[in-house]
Amino acid sequence: MPIKLPESLPAYDILQSEGVMVMGAARAARQDIRPLRIGLLNLMPMKITTETQFARLIGATPLQIDFHLIRMSEHQSRHTAPEHMEAFYRTFAEVEATGEKFDGLIITGAPVETLDFEEVTYWDELQRIFDWTRSHVHSTFGVCWGAMAMAWHFHKIPKHILDHKAFGCFRQRVLQPSSPFLTGFSDDVLIPVSRWTEMREEDMAKAEGLKVLIASPETGPCLVEDAAHRALWIFNHFEYDSETLKKEYDRDVASGTPINVPLNYYPENDPSRPPLNRWRSHAHLLYGNWINQIYQTTPYDMADIGK
Repeated sequence: MPIKLPESLPAYDILQSEGVMVMGAARAARQDIRPLRIGLLNLMPMKITTETQFARLIGATPLQIDFHLIRMSEHQSRHTAPEHMEAFYRTFAEVEATGEKFDGLIITGAPVETLDFEEVTYWDELQRIFDWTRSHVHSTFGVCWGAMAMAWHFHKIPKHILDHKAFGCFRQRVLQPSSPFLTGFSDDVLIPVSRWTEMREEDMAKAEGLKVLIASPETGPCLVEDAAHRALWIFNHFEYDSETLKKEYDRDVASGTPINVPLNYYPENDPSRPPLNRWRSHAHLLYGNWINQIYQTTPYDMADIGK
């Protein structure tokens, strides 16, 4: 089954050219099934890139997905055209006012990781969103800083500033192979990492009910399940495109920012050579497993979500 997207959204043509099944509203209306309503709270500055990355992953499942783009109410994007934001995004205040519910919600990272959570300008509204998910979202997936923010809000798990950026592709060990979210996973996986902060297993061990599913001795916890809040947290970036780390590296080199060549990314660590994508299959597995778990457990009557 395809993912339902507005036909004028840039991701529509990109994904269609890649062979991802997409469809517009008219075709979706002819299908006599209830699609899964998945929201993307997009906190990243490059909105179009991020929405395309996540639409690619959740659109590869055999279920019909009704995809909704959400932004913070007061924070204005400086890197995406206002016309795009007006055409395709709703503010959280608008979503909240309708009382509508979602089968799934992805909360992205944001380039504010070195700030204290309370210093982020939209922190108060984001806390309200986290609490709203408990009654209006069946399953929430926090990514990178979004995951760290959820861990702090619900469990007061601190983030720690690194003395150098964790940057590259790092091997991660699967710790809970029986988890339904890890069906089909190899014993270890390679995943892009790009952050100045980390969360630590010893801090998570103090919180009740958390289960670390994937972790690395180099970069710490990667994927964590918070069953009590029907949530997953991932601190790294399965959604990255093949050249995302390259673009970050080239940007920092051009600006004179000290940065190492991303580890285990270029062939023989040579940045003059095209990078290899060695995480794509596990990215599709993880998000496909997440969608499958939502499909199996979410109420058919959306009014029952959160009860």
